[in-house]
Amino acid sequence: MRVSVSWLREYVDLPADLPTGDLEQALVDLGIEVESVVDLRESVTGPLVVGEVLEIEELTGFKKPIRFCRVDVGAANGTGEPQEIVCGARNFAVGDKVVVILPGGVLPGGFAIGARKTYGRNSHGMICSAQELGLGDDHSGIVVLPEDVKAQPGDDARPVVGLDDVVVEMEITPDRGYALSVRGIARELSHALGVPFRDPADAPAPGATAEPAYPVEVRDTVGCDRFAARMVRGVDPTVETPGWMRQRLTVAGVRSISLAVDITNYLMLELGQPMHAFDADRIAGTLVVRRAEAGEKLTTLDGVNRTLSAEDLVICDETGPISLAAVMGGETSEVLASTTNVLFEAAHWDPATVGRTARRHKLFSEAAKRWERGVDPALPLVALEKAVRLLTDLAGGTAGEEVLDIDHVVPRTPVTLPVDLPSRRVGVTYSPDRVVELLEQVGCTVARGADRLAEDPGTVGTSGSSAGEVLTVTPPSWRPDLTDPADLVEEVVRLDGYDRVPSVLPTAPPGRGLTWQQQRRRAVARSLAERGYVEVLAQPFVAPELVDQLGLPADDPRRPAVRLANPLSEEEPLLRTTLLGPLLGIVKRNVGRGQRDVAIYEIGTVFHPRPGAGAPPAMGVDRRPTDEEFAAADAVVPAQPRHVAVALTGEIEPAGWWGAGRTAGWADAVEAGRAVLDAAGIPADRVTVRAGERAPWHPGRCAELVVDDVVVGHAGELHPAVLAALELPRRTSAMELDLDALPAAPLAAGPTISTFPPALIDVALVVDDAVPAAEVRAALVEGAGPLLEDVRLFDVYTSEQLGEGRKSLAYKLTFRAPDRTLAGEEAVAARDAAVAVAAERFGATLRGA
Repeated sequence: MRVSVSWLREYVDLPADLPTGDLEQALVDLGIEVESVVDLRESVTGPLVVGEVLEIEELTGFKKPIRFCRVDVGAANGTGEPQEIVCGARNFAVGDKVVVILPGGVLPGGFAIGARKTYGRNSHGMICSAQELGLGDDHSGIVVLPEDVKAQPGDDARPVVGLDDVVVEMEITPDRGYALSVRGIARELSHALGVPFRDPADAPAPGATAEPAYPVEVRDTVGCDRFAARMVRGVDPTVETPGWMRQRLTVAGVRSISLAVDITNYLMLELGQPMHAFDADRIAGTLVVRRAEAGEKLTTLDGVNRTLSAEDLVICDETGPISLAAVMGGETSEVLASTTNVLFEAAHWDPATVGRTARRHKLFSEAAKRWERGVDPALPLVALEKAVRLLTDLAGGTAGEEVLDIDHVVPRTPVTLPVDLPSRRVGVTYSPDRVVELLEQVGCTVARGADRLAEDPGTVGTSGSSAGEVLTVTPPSWRPDLTDPADLVEEVVRLDGYDRVPSVLPTAPPGRGLTWQQQRRRAVARSLAERGYVEVLAQPFVAPELVDQLGLPADDPRRPAVRLANPLSEEEPLLRTTLLGPLLGIVKRNVGRGQRDVAIYEIGTVFHPRPGAGAPPAMGVDRRPTDEEFAAADAVVPAQPRHVAVALTGEIEPAGWWGAGRTAGWADAVEAGRAVLDAAGIPADRVTVRAGERAPWHPGRCAELVVDDVVVGHAGELHPAVLAALELPRRTSAMELDLDALPAAPLAAGPTISTFPPALIDVALVVDDAVPAAEVRAALVEGAGPLLEDVRLFDVYTSEQLGEGRKSLAYKLTFRAPDRTLAGEEAVAARDAAVAVAAERFGATLRGA
């Protein structure tokens, strides 16, 4: 929101000598974020004068049209002779008055102007556009002064174009839609500075007449609870927008279009009421306000042919939709250069509906921006009266006596506020009279009374109940954000001053820092990062077709998903039930951008619906919910276990001059699962890795990760059909594990370290191909006894000599005694005992024996 201080002064008595710093601080103290305060008097230095175009010579032979102009700048150049200037704009003609900066001047941004030769001619200065002067974003042409400007060539151009003013640019938060207007900002400044305020909406306006200004039918009174209209006939279409209005629109960043349209934009900025102007001669039949039919078409004023949704509100005539209500008008009814009969419309639309429509069509107009933040429903008739008077005063015509006003606005619901609630919430003592005074400054109607109140459950250090005064507060129509006692408390604190609120650091709760769950997640993340995996944070939103792309069977518990009521994207309205979908999407994106070797991980929540859980209890913001209310609400919220997942493709060990690399495979995904369990503090003897089947993994290359006979995750190579559906490279592997399913880590005892030398023996056992290596390892551990310190698989080998369906598993055994040096016979005996158990259990034979 950009607005000039001179415009604000029309409605609030700002001190004449108010420094820009004090103005900015006053707004900041009220909670309004100030982007910038620009004193335009200092933005352009040097000679900036009014010029009159005397001659224009069209230069040819260049890539773009160039004009060589002779401009009368009076005596500003010291000679009185016309100034020669080269200009590329074409929106001016001989006789027009323009804004000229002469050599020695400096435009915003430090752009110094001098005399130079360009396009074969000498150019002494520049004819300026609004963007070059810092007055707006329009760079389509230079500033042409209106004919009614009385300034003569050579006069200072600053007061003519508004460069003698101060412009404030603010970022308005979504809950303060009233501040997107001169009316709202002026009222706020009156509170901050304690100066009088004159409401521009406090003006007489005729009410509805028996005969409407135009026949209108409102079929959706929820989406549009008020619709008003006035007619003006016989307007002179040749009249241009006056300079003062065009200047204010330019400062606000709004492009001047035509007088009727500029009036609607001007009043939108002044009052905060978006309006629309129709060419009455281009409307056929009764206007109907309704929801669009799915698939209906409308070409909006930006020239885009839009396909409408059944949730969109539209204004129609007998030909169909002519306006995307509250967002943008349509081409078929827009005001043209020949329009003589204008129908002004001012309505009140549902903020949620407008917000969804704007996002659906990616059409964030200035009107939609205000509607989704809330607009005063009491403004339509006042805005129409001002629009009609401005148009008839400037362009003639006759204002129709008929006034249409279809009003279904529901009166505001009063809010009950304990008078001591602001003091209890904030820690600052506010007297009852002060609370009432501040709420009335906002515009609320306050009725005082006494009641027996239950003590606020959120108050610490009190018990029982106390008698207190209760205020019945009816918020004003322009503050739709005031709906709860907490909102009123915020207004009391805001207007009284945030600087009065003490800064008190809370007492740190007792404890030892991070919980064991937090420590576990950090340990897991650190372990994966140390192994070369890069952490990613994926969006938890997925498309409905993802379950089919992942090949999840019909009875898979991961198929049902939670659907968002208001998704960021209509294409991804579901919450993920597995980390793999978004994670594999990131792999695809990286591979598509030339990153062939990818190893990533994520720790995050998945969401599982609770069918039949019902609706959560209604909980206000005036007190802390009870434990029962928390429990009832939590029973409805989807289950959200925390998972960890990895995905990898390409080379896990890069190739180079040192030798060949190694391609990532299913075994690396399994090892990542083991690393996670180890970092989570789960002892190896409680972990089992065995063959399993689960989508989206390859059925022959999928492993189950088991802790205490409970499956907590899966790892392996992804199914070829899944890789094809997701457009991923062959052999892409992944692991996913439920961290919340893991038991707490047991208290780890310190290891006993022997100082005696180890005995190292390798064994290679030939077993059936279906025998898991982990089970063979467990048999070796069982048979070797207490002298076995470590066992590690270091080779898997198959060949024709071993026979079909047979494989060789080579293990490195480490034997060590805690109290002596082992004799060779002892180590061999332990080795033989280990091999014997493996032979008995799996038919294993020593390779080469």
